[in-house]
Amino acid sequence: MAAHSLGGRLLLATDRITMALNVIGTLLIVAMMVLVNADVIGRGLFSAPISGVPELVSMSIVAIVFLQVAQTFRSGRLTRTDALLATVQRRAPRLRAAIEFVYAAVALFIMGQLLMASTPLFVRSWQRNTFEGTIGDFTAPIWPVKLIILIGCTALMIQLFITALFAAKAAIKGGDFSQEAADEPF
Repeated sequence: MAAHSLGGRLLLATDRITMALNVIGTLLIVAMMVLVNADVIGRGLFSAPISGVPELVSMSIVAIVFLQVAQTFRSGRLTRTDALLATVQRRAPRLRAAIEFVYAAVALFIMGQLLMASTPLFVRSWQRNTFEGTIGDFTAPIWPVKLIILIGCTALMIQLFITALFAAKAAIKGGDFSQEAADEPF
């Protein structure tokens, strides 16, 4: 890939952002593991559980999924039928690229719908300062998780758009549609 080109720099920046979101998601997993273990130890040894652990864990699961979904897609680890796609790739590479284009385009549309549906939920939770938990025991605002959903959807949509571009190029011109195989970004 021509990293010095504008397209190459945009791909590199996108990959770095996607990886940063993935790392944040991983750190959140570690934090939740520490919190749950501390809660279990506190509950068992001291009869003193940590308030809000179930609420934080339930909110964190959603956040982790959306923080890591773009990198999961980018690295080809989302659920798919690789055996079928590998067979199609060997026999008709352009057809494989066309299938990948349709997949990315449909997923892009679905994620766009999710983004549009989630935006008012974020705005409402921000404006109303909606929280999870029980007043007097533990409360946490839910807007950060709603914001992470928007960020994750956007990051995945960018990855899907890039994949659709490379797949369309490969379907029309032939060759490998992957970002790594591209000499020229677009």
